[in-house]
Amino acid sequence: MGEKFAEKDVAKLDEVLADLGSQKGTLIPILQKAQEIFGYLPREILVRISEKIKVPLSQIYGVVTFYAQFHLKPRGKNIVRSCQGTACHVRGAKGILAELRKQLGLEEGESTTKDLAFTLETVACIGCCGLAPVLMINDETHGRLVPDAIKGILDNYR
Repeated sequence: MGEKFAEKDVAKLDEVLADLGSQKGTLIPILQKAQEIFGYLPREILVRISEKIKVPLSQIYGVVTFYAQFHLKPRGKNIVRSCQGTACHVRGAKGILAELRKQLGLEEGESTTKDLAFTLETVACIGCCGLAPVLMINDETHGRLVPDAIKGILDNYR
């Protein structure tokens, strides 16, 4: 394997493959477990899964790219979800998103900080419209935001 993966992690994956690999309909649970182990689904891990369970790599990529729960790139320790829904949009979500990008040092098109501390995602709705504009960091919701509050909020996660 070209990329360096901890032997214990590869061993965990091999255990999952030994337990589930011969059963029909277990591709998604295998991918979920692999992502738990590695934090994302590196190509080399997908190749290993393909070889071990005898499922074409193209089929595995089809599943991974169809479901939003799977990630092909490393993600940050903290997942920041910025709501861009109607209520948040009307109350300034674009300014919040711009400030998040500025504070995280992310250019348009980038989503994860170089130090892997944060991954920024935009979402259609968090479901807290009464608190708009809203963002979530991991499982914590922050509402009634103004751009000046973003630095302090992010500092609590650094």
